[in-house]
Amino acid sequence: MKLSFSPEDEKFREEIASWLKANLSGGVEQLKFRGGPGDEHMFPEERKQWEQKLAEGKWTCVGWPKEHGGRGLPIEQQVIFFEEYARAGAPGRVGHIGEGLAGPTIIAFGSDKQKQKYLPGIVAGTELWCQGYSEPGAGSDLANVKTKARFDESKGKWIINGQKVWTSLAHESDYCFVIARTDPDSKAHKGLGFFLIKMDQPGVTVRPIEQITGTSEFNEVFFDDAECDADDIVGEPGDGWKVAMGLLGYERGVSTLGQQMAFKNELDQVVALAKENGAANDPVMRQRIADLYLRLKIMRFNSMRMLSDSAGDGSLQKEALIYKLYWATWHRDLGELAVDVQGETGQVLEAEPYELTRLQSLYLFVRSDTIYGGTNEIQRNIIAERGLGMPKEPKW
Repeated sequence: MKLSFSPEDEKFREEIASWLKANLSGGVEQLKFRGGPGDEHMFPEERKQWEQKLAEGKWTCVGWPKEHGGRGLPIEQQVIFFEEYARAGAPGRVGHIGEGLAGPTIIAFGSDKQKQKYLPGIVAGTELWCQGYSEPGAGSDLANVKTKARFDESKGKWIINGQKVWTSLAHESDYCFVIARTDPDSKAHKGLGFFLIKMDQPGVTVRPIEQITGTSEFNEVFFDDAECDADDIVGEPGDGWKVAMGLLGYERGVSTLGQQMAFKNELDQVVALAKENGAANDPVMRQRIADLYLRLKIMRFNSMRMLSDSAGDGSLQKEALIYKLYWATWHRDLGELAVDVQGETGQVLEAEPYELTRLQSLYLFVRSDTIYGGTNEIQRNIIAERGLGMPKEPKW
């Protein structure tokens, strides 16, 4: 794993830092440090415009191959991009699901027609995506999906019926990639398809889920005879599990660097408050801050190690199996530190409607991190079974 940067890399650092300084000014300055976890509801339209501003400067999809509209940056310069993005306080990306998940998956597994149809809108920052994986009975157990897809010969389209849940940014998205069962008699990971579905159509209903924070960053999505073009299944019917697992490799891959950008901004805010209100004078509090700082550095180095070993098709080395458990636990601990640094005022609100501070919202939001995307318990099972080769849990 390479931990140092060449003179060429440092020249690139100057390029992106200068661009961010010049463009995060004027009316855009209000977006700085906004839009992270628990804050996704802030400035949605302005952040969509920011995506297009990034695209004008060719700062979207920086790690994508050049033939697909990206810059084709090596891992070191991708790391630098996210570091400088964090340093500048640039806003949370509303296009990250398309750029970090949908796009790389289409590049790796999609047809030429799908690449031509979908990749340009992601690169341009004009088309946003959401992820249709979890269902009421298939959260951590993705192979238990019940959403069905049948092919209608008369229409020449796939007809989708079912429900997805916890769908982040579905209310802002143009498209959703959906796992659905193409073989109604299949079980577990067999008989699945991976579909690219237009959100703005009859048969797709988005219902916001109000969180404990009072905001609605994710949603229920209902598919009632929603249509998907015949050409918009990625791979063949039955390939859904393979494609889905490839996508999860990207989720543990380059997109993690953007996630860590948000984490760094949050930790910096907690440290600044601790210095301001005197909490940093408490040696125990200082130790907790130092612990989180060191663990965030370890997270970054492990991400670089994972990416250095990536085969480019979403597959990663076994070290990637620890990532979700690691960051979810780290973020939960940061939320607890955030509320403790605030002292008694951080734990008291007068009455509804609650006006949460960003750190109060963070504390409440991170309770979900150890649940969605596979609970901590499920993650430990994955590490044990797939990483360490231990026997699988018995099924009764």
